[in-house]
Amino acid sequence: MRPGARHGARQGPDGRFLNPDGGVAGNSLREVWRMMREGGGTPWPRHLDDPAEDPPAEPPPGHAAITFIGHATFLIGLHGGPTLLTDPIWSERCSPFSFLGPRRARAPGLRLEALPPLDAVLLSHNHYDHLDVPTLRALEAPRIVTGLGNSRILTRNGLPEAEELDWWGETTVGRATVTYLPARHFSARAIGDRGRSLWGGFAIRVTEGAILFAGDTAHGGHLAEIGAEAGPFAIGLIPIGAYEPNWFMRVVHMNPEEAVRARAETRTRTAVAMHFGTFKLTQEGIDEPPRALAEARAAAGLPAGDFVVPRFGQTLMLPLGS
Repeated sequence: MRPGARHGARQGPDGRFLNPDGGVAGNSLREVWRMMREGGGTPWPRHLDDPAEDPPAEPPPGHAAITFIGHATFLIGLHGGPTLLTDPIWSERCSPFSFLGPRRARAPGLRLEALPPLDAVLLSHNHYDHLDVPTLRALEAPRIVTGLGNSRILTRNGLPEAEELDWWGETTVGRATVTYLPARHFSARAIGDRGRSLWGGFAIRVTEGAILFAGDTAHGGHLAEIGAEAGPFAIGLIPIGAYEPNWFMRVVHMNPEEAVRARAETRTRTAVAMHFGTFKLTQEGIDEPPRALAEARAAAGLPAGDFVVPRFGQTLMLPLGS
């Protein structure tokens, strides 16, 4: 990674973290109320059964095994290590309550008990669909890497302290260099803690190449900065869902057309779609993000293999080198 314009996250006068463009994170209460009045949008099926997939195998030299477990949860296996897990959630709901909140439309693509030994868990931010305390308790992961301010959520829930990074901060996990990257989003787990902890994504770099896990992010100039400073990426895990109504969601999430642009801006060779088809968080239908991605991909003249929509539980064996 070359020196450049990258800098750590900034905070406002009240100590809350700001987005890369200096803007306040998230929407106003008036906008939230307007969005709620619009209703839930297209209904989702209560439950979908996906065909069983083979468990992940050891990737061959120069490759990564990318297993889509659902939402933003991926098992990432590299030949010779490390083995990483992103934003793990196996819970039935992404909520502070076991009886209320968004419910799974699909079971996780891999049983928790089928996971191989992990070297680290990467947590992008503190929203309930990304930082799930019951899952983290069950995992007993040896190490958790996350953004500033998130470790206290773990420790007050009886979990070990995590390693916290500022934007562009780095650590090593096995032979990989892991860098915490900026994102245009926000953080909150309760009414009064908005912006008190940091949100972001991760770059994972080994000798053979690099992987991007974009986390939750709206489109913005930070994506080109990530491409210039941390790219190119052989593989990029890029969100495509939770974008309607666009007037409300565009400040925190990308739609599929923006995701296609993000692939180019981050200098990603093979993009893998995430953040769709698991929890109903917004108004679009369950199948709408993959359909809209196919249209955006075609409009951009992009082959299907350059932006893949994985099956739930599918393991993609993708090369890291050129």
